[in-house]
Amino acid sequence: MKIVVIGGTGLIGSKLVARFGEHGHEAVVASPSTGVNTLTGEGVKEVLLGADVLVDVSNSPSFADDDVLAFFRTSTENLVEAAKEAGVGHYVALSVVGTERSPQLGYFRAKVVQEALIRGSGLPYSLVHATQFFEFAEAIAGTSMVDGVVRLPDVGVQPIAAEDVAAAVGRTAVGKPLDGMLEVAGPEQLGFAEWIRTVLTARNDPREVVADSEGRYFGAELDADALLPRDGAQLGQISLADWLAQAR
Repeated sequence: MKIVVIGGTGLIGSKLVARFGEHGHEAVVASPSTGVNTLTGEGVKEVLLGADVLVDVSNSPSFADDDVLAFFRTSTENLVEAAKEAGVGHYVALSVVGTERSPQLGYFRAKVVQEALIRGSGLPYSLVHATQFFEFAEAIAGTSMVDGVVRLPDVGVQPIAAEDVAAAVGRTAVGKPLDGMLEVAGPEQLGFAEWIRTVLTARNDPREVVADSEGRYFGAELDADALLPRDGAQLGQISLADWLAQAR
């Protein structure tokens, strides 16, 4: 099976390429560094020739609201057009749990647009919604500093290891198209502040982390369950403690 991985050099993409190769599939890395630019369309049609599956785990280089919307709209339009022309049999895209529940977040709005384009393409597809990655904890802390303190919304999260995300996307890619959405999450529900504090403590980072009823996530106020998976989500195997132990 020929599987083209858009964003194949990134955190999830590189893990997917390795997994597909180990299972005997032809995994093709597609990214600007390999001559495939989904924004300009350069190399997109060529890389998809003969592909059975397209897996899109790419991300916008800028998270500014207008930039991320332009990225996902333009990239997905180019990918859909090329996938149709190439006769791709399965379009798989990685998205985020809660996109449809938090339209106040510009990134989530952009992902909703991406998903709508895929749903409306007529191509067989699967959407994998994942919760926040363990690997992003320190970056989230950095964007949540207020007067020297990491202030986070007083909400629950169920973060997941990137390895478990890659496993879920990989299983989906080699299976039958869902023509729908699958949610994946970590095995434990935690408080947002609890999660970030645990990671920073393990990293010997002395920053104070507090749960604040006025806290914001990338500038947005969140409902209590905005970032949590719904019933029926697939759960990963790697706990936060296991991930921290492996990451040392």
